Amino acid sequence: MTYPESLPVMPLQLAAPAKLTLSLRVTGLRNDGYHLIDAEMVSLDLHDELHLAEGDRLDVEVAATGLAIELGAHNLVAQALALVGRKAAVRLVKHIPAGAGLGGGSSDAAAILRWAGFSDLEAAARLGADVAFCVVGGRARVRGIGEVVEPLPFELRTLTLVTPPFGCSTPAVYRAWDDLGGPTADGPNDLVTAALQVEPRLAAVRDDLGNATGVTPLLAGSGSTWFVEGAFPGEGRVVTRTVPPLGAARG
Repeated sequence: MTYPESLPVMPLQLAAPAKLTLSLRVTGLRNDGYHLIDAEMVSLDLHDELHLAEGDRLDVEVAATGLAIELGAHNLVAQALALVGRKAAVRLVKHIPAGAGLGGGSSDAAAILRWAGFSDLEAAARLGADVAFCVVGGRARVRGIGEVVEPLPFELRTLTLVTPPFGCSTPAVYRAWDDLGGPTADGPNDLVTAALQVEPRLAAVRDDLGNATGVTPLLAGSGSTWFVEGAFPGEGRVVTRTVPPLGAARG
């Protein structure tokens, strides 16, 4: 894999759109323990901001609720920079809640990969299952463990999200799905039953959103965000729209 010798002049700002999993089927289990999926994902206009300058550090400003952001070498931005062999002083402004199932950390890493001209989706997926989709963005069918990304025609959609003030561990949800015997959901997301077992408080969040909108909420991936189609502004809700692929980020 080669990268451009000349990158955009810093300082510059990159956008990292949230990812929403509209549907998810678990199709198998690899020998290494990773689950295989067949999902439809879209990018949203809700996004984090990455401000890059010359240097070698990572600062995080949290402008959204969610779990604590891991710093240091284990942060996905730091891992992405290491993967592409680049250094930068990064100020990360978080608008995507951590632990919400909206791919915030994955999209942050993908923004770095796009900036560096990196397009190896298998390597991107090794950083995190959602990173490969976030590199491509827009709307796509995603298979394998996340490394097979098939772009689909863009569809403009309006969606209302509710993210509770607690996260839902993706590994724990998949373990629960295994323990439950691998259920297939009646709806579009096979992980709903497992997520509700891992975090029973999700049920009340779902019911509140459904009662307020008259629409049956869907779970975003392994949670903890619920969403419905349409615009239903209100306390604790975020109205967002799908966006097409960003392409190469040039500031």
